[in-house]
Amino acid sequence: MSETCMLCGASETLAPIVVAPEDTTVTLCDTCADGVANGPKDAPHWQCLHDAIWSETPAVQVVAWRLLNGLTEAPWARDLLDIAYLAPEVQVWAEAGLAATPEDSIIHRDSNGTELAAGDTVVLIKDLPVKGAGFTAKRGTAVRNISLVADNAEHIEGRVESQRIVILTKFVKKS
Repeated sequence: MSETCMLCGASETLAPIVVAPEDTTVTLCDTCADGVANGPKDAPHWQCLHDAIWSETPAVQVVAWRLLNGLTEAPWARDLLDIAYLAPEVQVWAEAGLAATPEDSIIHRDSNGTELAAGDTVVLIKDLPVKGAGFTAKRGTAVRNISLVADNAEHIEGRVESQRIVILTKFVKKS
């Protein structure tokens, strides 16, 4: 067993955690183990994933990748996932261990009924006043690299005029 947490480097209260489905173990501190068991909440502690995702140990990469996928509301985690590379067999392992969550069943569709995915580009089909930002997002504006709101099929997020805004799916079409 390692003498430090394989994700954050902490040395207190360590325990071996099995990384399914390969049944390989990693040594984690209580905070990291709780994040694995109950899902991580965005907090400064998880900045340790910046290093962990690049570990030479495949099991550590798998745990880091899964935790980053649990931090979908954190822009830094989405950015890190975008640049992270896992070997194909490690990627399959990481994806195999993700439990199906209720959010997986939510399907986001544009005004034409076309399914939307994170990272898609959409075009606004109507002028939209942006509350609190003091501008109107004009019809025809392309919104690139959208994010899906996990608990609401009618909402997506994207950047318009350097502002991150929530947009109703009925006002966009996939391009």
